[in-house]
Amino acid sequence: MNYTNVLGLRIAQLRKENGLTQKQLADKLKVDNTTISSWELGKNDVPTAILVELAKLFDTTTDYLLGLTE
Repeated sequence: MNYTNVLGLRIAQLRKENGLTQKQLADKLKVDNTTISSWELGKNDVPTAILVELAKLFDTTTDYLLGLTE
């Protein structure tokens, strides 16, 4: 399974469900909005610390973000 692709799709899905733009999410995570885009497109890996922050922000688990659970 391509975890980077699943992760990117889930980040985009959760971001949109929470009414956030890439810029707004980037500001919350203190990264550049192009970084969010590259994660959502599966071009770059998400650092572990950011993965944990995303799970907290979206009130989900890292397993869900990685596609290990539904």
